[in-house]
Amino acid sequence: MKSRTLLRRTSARTLLAVGLAASLTFAAGCAKSEDDASGSGEAASGKGDSGQVVAGGDGGATCAIDAYGGKKFDLKTATVGFSQSEKEANPFRIAETASIKAEAEKRGVRLLTANAQSQFSKQISDVQDLIAKGADALVIAPLNSDGWEPVLRAASARHIPIVTVDRKINAKACEDYVSFIGSDFVEQGRRAADRMIEATGGKGEIAILLGTAGNNVTTERTKGFKERIEEKAPGLKVVFQQTGEFSREKGQQVTEQLIQSKPGITGIYAENDEMGLGAVNALKGAGKKAGDIKIVTIDGTKGAVRSIVSGWIDGVIESNPRFGPLAFSTLDSFTRGEKVKQDIVIKDSAYTGKNAEADLSQAY
Repeated sequence: MKSRTLLRRTSARTLLAVGLAASLTFAAGCAKSEDDASGSGEAASGKGDSGQVVAGGDGGATCAIDAYGGKKFDLKTATVGFSQSEKEANPFRIAETASIKAEAEKRGVRLLTANAQSQFSKQISDVQDLIAKGADALVIAPLNSDGWEPVLRAASARHIPIVTVDRKINAKACEDYVSFIGSDFVEQGRRAADRMIEATGGKGEIAILLGTAGNNVTTERTKGFKERIEEKAPGLKVVFQQTGEFSREKGQQVTEQLIQSKPGITGIYAENDEMGLGAVNALKGAGKKAGDIKIVTIDGTKGAVRSIVSGWIDGVIESNPRFGPLAFSTLDSFTRGEKVKQDIVIKDSAYTGKNAEADLSQAY
């Protein structure tokens, strides 16, 4: 990987109090629940006019354009390329792309878009094509965390700032990319475990429908869930785990296998809503009743929240996809020469039986 090591500045690695997070906005409100206060314990948080809560704290590594190797420019006159990773049959991806497009239009920024259709090789080609078409900055929703070297080399040659959303890439911040914007996925896993413990009484056999292999979201959501179960509920045993590839169809197929091989299963942790809804379909097809097997998921789509209301899902940990305002605010600050945080961590809410019906309108 071509490096900007000679262009890095010591100041880009220093820690300082960053007020940026408190001033950045996000495009939609969060669900309200008793879980709002159960996050990872950041020292402070800021809330923009659109409702998204951003973790604050006392500092964090920052990046400035001189350390990155670029030159200041006006984002209003620039072209921004957006690379979406997955097919937009998934409500999370639909909302994510819509947020990016809406914010670009609001700011009058020319936007180029591409969708990799869940094919990593296509995403690499897509981003290379966005660069070739003249993108001055990039917002990338990565399919995988590894394998980005060809894109990073091409962007490095032109000093193109990159912001990644939702998933990280395995590269050097402020050298290969500017900032990552997303949730604390380990904490999401912990909170899903807390909901599962409450739903099951902390006893029984549970299964995990894993997300797609090769990205940090799957790894971290699994880590947080397992660690919390081991810590708080040794009577809950993970007896099955298999990837459902973050898709409803695959989630249904895996759950059909699960209830055949593990008929006494107590709960299912699905690492996104689509797999959870696939699990619901499988349980219905097997003649199960709502509540027979406890299901906890992560995302916050309307379909999953409706399934809480109908009793099929016991809890949904929110993962807000509306990154547009925050991504463009970060790029705007960066390209004007201001320091921005390398990791911008948002705080998510949750839906349970207590608030799902009332807060359904806030789901996506």
